[in-house]
Amino acid sequence: MGLPAKCSSQRDYVVLAAQTPQKDCGAVRGCSLGDLDADWVTEHGRQVSRMLPGGLSVLGVFLITSPDLSKEAQNTLRKLVYAMEKLISMGRLWNLTEEDVSERVGLHICSKTKKAVCRTFDVRDPKSSARPADWKYQSGVSDSWPVLKCSVDLDLYFPLSETSSENLENSVKIGLQKWAKQMESSVCLINGKHSDSDAELLTGLRKNAKGHHPNFRVQIMLPMMSSALGEQRSSAAAEACGGSLTLAGVLQCRAYLHSHKLKARQAAEAIKRDIMNTLSSRTEMFFEDLLINEGDGGKGKMASQQPLPQRVFAPLPGTSLSLCDYMFPDEGAAEVGERFKEMLDFDIPEEQIDMTQEVITVNSEVVLEEKLADALQAQAVSPAIQKVAHRYVGVALAAGIAVLASAASLLYLND
Repeated sequence: MGLPAKCSSQRDYVVLAAQTPQKDCGAVRGCSLGDLDADWVTEHGRQVSRMLPGGLSVLGVFLITSPDLSKEAQNTLRKLVYAMEKLISMGRLWNLTEEDVSERVGLHICSKTKKAVCRTFDVRDPKSSARPADWKYQSGVSDSWPVLKCSVDLDLYFPLSETSSENLENSVKIGLQKWAKQMESSVCLINGKHSDSDAELLTGLRKNAKGHHPNFRVQIMLPMMSSALGEQRSSAAAEACGGSLTLAGVLQCRAYLHSHKLKARQAAEAIKRDIMNTLSSRTEMFFEDLLINEGDGGKGKMASQQPLPQRVFAPLPGTSLSLCDYMFPDEGAAEVGERFKEMLDFDIPEEQIDMTQEVITVNSEVVLEEKLADALQAQAVSPAIQKVAHRYVGVALAAGIAVLASAASLLYLND
């Protein structure tokens, strides 16, 4: 029962109330809320959060109950709000800042009177008291929200001490955390201009007609790893490694903004978080799929080259926004449509699902050798890996053609 929304310090905008799928067909209306499966509800919130582009997040939880369960509903909402935020935050590669809104919403709607009671909870403080909030219905709130789009080349290398599935996942998590620090420290250019400032993003732009998004092209320039980590000097260390893992490809990212007085640095933060979120979500899904298949006759063993899920987009009915999903190589538009229905509770025609943004998906490739030197040599001479390298160049060129306003944009800067 998630509420995908755009948060701000003044007000929150809810663009969708997504009903949690029933865990079984035998669910009985009017039963005690004590029978509610909190893990099922919070997992739904985590799945929904993966389907949101930058600038949107799961704002909270709503419950629709009979009048006699109103008091019990408020206690249940509080528990669900904190549990859901904890689960979602575990997958983030970034942390909330002091400027981020830390209040989440618990909304109770009476099934008989339709009265809505809205309260907020500060998720930074587990002991905080519920605060009343106004709940209003308004149409067309997202019609003219600006959208930032970015195409990011990816080529990340992770050394591995051993090649078990568990070690692969841990190594990737550690590597992504270091990469995320690079991303947070990166320089962001919006329409070719440096954006890490308090200047208003929309200054000088004409007011757009209703239903038209101002579009901004974003480029990301990454610092060297040592600079991002705040190291004064870099040092080399020898480590016994049994192989390596490389993530390579192109990420298509976007973020929606709503404030008329939005600062450029806030826009940069929104698109950077989408870049981090989409890569984190794909790697999580990849290892979840690997774990599920491990018990299926050994099918979970990782091949030397495997694609990560491809990001696809679809319009959110009644709005000017697009949400996303991730499609594995053996899936198509039908499976994506089913997930939109199950997770977000709306139907989307297959022809409206945009599967062209990432024609060739981000790849993971694993080199398994006894020594790191041998692994590096294998990377240099292996025809299979050379083929992937050529394919990667093709990905960058294809993305540059398909996304004319979002040229490939990953540059490395040195001091």
